[in-house]
Amino acid sequence: MSAPLEDITVLEIDSYMAAPSAGAVLADMGARVIKVEPLTGDPIRGLSRPPKGDRVANAFKDYDFQFDVDNRGKQSIAIALDQPEGAGIVHTLIKQADIFMCNLLTGRQEKFGLDPETLHTLNPKLVHATLTGYGTEGPDAWRPGYDVTAFFGRSGLYDAMRNGDAGIVPMARPAQGDHTTGLAMVGAILGALRLAEKSGKGQVVETSLYEAAVWTQASDYAVTAMDHAPVRRRARHEEIRISGNRFPCGDGNWIIFNMLPDAAYWSRICTCIGRPDLIEDERFADTKARYRNMAELVDFFDATLATKSRDEWGRLFDEAGLIWGPAMGLHEVPADEQAQAIGLFPQIEHPDLGEYTTVNIPMRFSTAEVRPQGPAPKIGEHTQDILTSAGLDPSEIQTLRDAGIVGGS
Repeated sequence: MSAPLEDITVLEIDSYMAAPSAGAVLADMGARVIKVEPLTGDPIRGLSRPPKGDRVANAFKDYDFQFDVDNRGKQSIAIALDQPEGAGIVHTLIKQADIFMCNLLTGRQEKFGLDPETLHTLNPKLVHATLTGYGTEGPDAWRPGYDVTAFFGRSGLYDAMRNGDAGIVPMARPAQGDHTTGLAMVGAILGALRLAEKSGKGQVVETSLYEAAVWTQASDYAVTAMDHAPVRRRARHEEIRISGNRFPCGDGNWIIFNMLPDAAYWSRICTCIGRPDLIEDERFADTKARYRNMAELVDFFDATLATKSRDEWGRLFDEAGLIWGPAMGLHEVPADEQAQAIGLFPQIEHPDLGEYTTVNIPMRFSTAEVRPQGPAPKIGEHTQDILTSAGLDPSEIQTLRDAGIVGGS
């Protein structure tokens, strides 16, 4: 089977996780993705924790898996962009590209001659895509943004996730906002490619961590944008419905209910957990009564669910037709039967180190091959091949190396 983007070339100048993750998705979809790095490499190289435990082969004890997942299947060329000759090499490569993707602020794009106006004079059909923290216009367009600040903080997401009014601001896991925004970038790029094919004219698209985060909360903002009222942050004992709450089980693991409407499931839930006495209890006679007495009701449920493990309750919930989910630990998910069934954790063959497990992108095609195309490259691993394919002869490439304009192999 062919890959959807196998005839597409992407040139990316980016760093850290958000924009690189979009490039990884495009590479999985078959695009040739050329990552332009500084001579010292993407600054996030080597910053992740090494894997630990007996499950990891010794060859991979020092491998940078977090860098790998956002840069797998790419080619790397190391270029000193701050040198005129370095910018000239990028301009040469742009002429052969379909997509240019970066996370540079507009001032830096202009400094290096990477702004849309300049690049479209070189390649009129180019899709020029920019991912920033806060957008390319407005008072904070200059501000560097990371997912914890622009995505989770500025968008209101952290505040909305606090546990009750007194809850501390939570902390997200690495790159959640980056990867969400990367998917938004992929969508924008694919739409722009379609427009470029139809019109024959280049396109300029952008997204930002801030915008993507607000979109993830669109259900809240659909109301909040109208009334500007603070969101109600509810602790477990303040939830509106018991059928939409979460509970610890006897083994310390948690389960999550999500059943609407509450009235349709109330008696079924009580029967399932062995508390049919609660069905006729006047304190819990209907949804409003249950809300008024939610603190007491949660205490009843906590005490009852503490008598069995998560998996034991799960089997009973399934038999009763309840809608629930386990709050799984990250370490549990790779072994989850459902994850294995849909191929969430495929294998990559590293030419030097052997086979290892990675994470699949969240999309599958029935008649196209979409999969990881290989490991992440070393710094400048493909410099020689990329420059050769761009028309430079070996002596020219060596001159660039000697001058410190390019690096790598």
